[in-house]
Amino acid sequence: MSNSISYKKDVLNVGDTISITYKFKDGEKERQQLFKGIILKINGSTDENRMITVRKISKIGVGVERIIPLISPNLVDIKIDKKSTYVKSKLYFIRNLTEAEVKRKLYTAK
Repeated sequence: MSNSISYKKDVLNVGDTISITYKFKDGEKERQQLFKGIILKINGSTDENRMITVRKISKIGVGVERIIPLISPNLVDIKIDKKSTYVKSKLYFIRNLTEAEVKRKLYTAK
């Protein structure tokens, strides 16, 4: 397992804040949805089974995690919003932290 992967031209690291555009079918219409969160972990050893787990805090304060396969045909785009300085491979500890504590741990210069 590693803590960084390349997707198209970007290098995604664990701890980065990303915006994922994902398309889905809503009845007969096809819509796109934006999911913005922090990469918790990267799974998979080959490009065919590579997945990322992304966590965001919803408006009502509930944490939402989503597992995104990078080979999915429904994945439209991934943009990096903020790069992290964190070096560990899993970020499970942020599940118990507030947003201010997460920012302090992940985005401070070392």
